[in-house]
Amino acid sequence: MSCVAIIVAAGRGRRMGFDKLLAPLAGKSVLQWSLDAFLAADSVTSIVVVTDEERFASLQFSDQKPVLRIDGGQERYLSVVAGCHAAPKSTYAAIHDGARPLIRPEQIEACIDAARDSGAATLARPVTETLKKASPDGFTRSSVSRENLWYMETPQVFRMLTLTRAYDTVLSRRLPVTDDVSAAEAIGIPTKLVSNPHPNPKITHPADLPLAESILRSRLAEEADA
Repeated sequence: MSCVAIIVAAGRGRRMGFDKLLAPLAGKSVLQWSLDAFLAADSVTSIVVVTDEERFASLQFSDQKPVLRIDGGQERYLSVVAGCHAAPKSTYAAIHDGARPLIRPEQIEACIDAARDSGAATLARPVTETLKKASPDGFTRSSVSRENLWYMETPQVFRMLTLTRAYDTVLSRRLPVTDDVSAAEAIGIPTKLVSNPHPNPKITHPADLPLAESILRSRLAEEADA
């Protein structure tokens, strides 16, 4: 069964002060690391990169599988919709934030396998930190139980028919969704959580880059010694 990867990389990174997706990271750009992981994932049959022409022109890839480009929208969910419309006909779609460069091919495969069993799956990690509810003026009020709470990550994988139906609903109802799992929930589709044992942070602030660099270099050293 075919699976298209839709890599969302249309944001401008205003919080960073520079283009975080083209920032150098252990010898490659942030976006190149994300693309390379999906190129290496055997279950991914084609890739759509939702980004501008400048970023796309910076990427390197062979003709081992189709890699297409489409412009994104003002909001993330509009970029996902654009990616779905541009995607080759596929049974499944794996949506990934291009600013998560530490994703590994085996994590992608685990999510696709889980989606084949359940129809929808996402990479995630359980909440382990103490959570507090605060007052409007920034003082603690009470603790929040972290039981059954998870941080959402990407990729988020769905049957393509489910994903397109979910976003049709989001658009028609003008629902504010920040990820694809939320879109699926809008039509009553639950998503299987695939626990992630490896770091998969989203590059958001300048300080995230040296941390990601350290993790990547440690991983590369382990692979070289294996």
